[in-house]
Amino acid sequence: MSVKKELTYKEVWDKLSKIDCSDKVEKKMNLSYLSWAWAWGILMEHYPQASYLYYQGEGDVPYVQFPDGTAEVRCRIAIDNLSREMTLSVMDNRNNAIQNPSSRQVNDTKMRCLVKCLAMYGLGHFLFAGQDVPSDDDKEKPVEKMKNVTEIKKPVAKKVEEPVDAIVEEVDSEDDTSVEWARLFCISFLKLAKLQKTRDEMASYYKSNTKDLTILKEKYPDQKELLDGELKLIVSNLKEVKDNG
Repeated sequence: MSVKKELTYKEVWDKLSKIDCSDKVEKKMNLSYLSWAWAWGILMEHYPQASYLYYQGEGDVPYVQFPDGTAEVRCRIAIDNLSREMTLSVMDNRNNAIQNPSSRQVNDTKMRCLVKCLAMYGLGHFLFAGQDVPSDDDKEKPVEKMKNVTEIKKPVAKKVEEPVDAIVEEVDSEDDTSVEWARLFCISFLKLAKLQKTRDEMASYYKSNTKDLTILKEKYPDQKELLDGELKLIVSNLKEVKDNG
């Protein structure tokens, strides 16, 4: 009996990142959107076992609300043993956070967050990186390098219309892209770590990312050491839930 090969992040990235999604991009006001229905359909064609989940906040609402009344949607997409998470603020057409959002605004954000989470697997990531489609060269070889858009001081190629937290999955090769993956993974991991409210939540979050953290420790121990140092500071400020029973 043959043993089923475990799916890898690189395998999914290599397949989905090369799909041309240029004719599925929708323009609304000053923003570009990728059709969520098309994006999910493509995922189902390649990985029909995939599933998604939205975080349910207090009061059973599908978002997290902050003290100033603004809100954030959190989405997780799982494919077999793989899992990716993404967050997105409920915003207006100028990318400003909305206070006390309506159900329509939250629902629209959920769909955008789903697409953004898919970009972390490779599908449509060029849209979030300031490009609508991969070039012919990109279709023939892996992505050479992706920078965090918020750190780019000079405009390049096309105008960037919204920030990016996409992560390039090239962990099996020893090139610049691999180093960039490690850096961006740490940024993304710490961003979500700061959203955990208790030490139990943090422990659960850490455990759910064990595979990537192991890769980081084995290939980039310096990055892992810095990440652990930041996590200790975050954990020290978290509440420790006690059993009152």
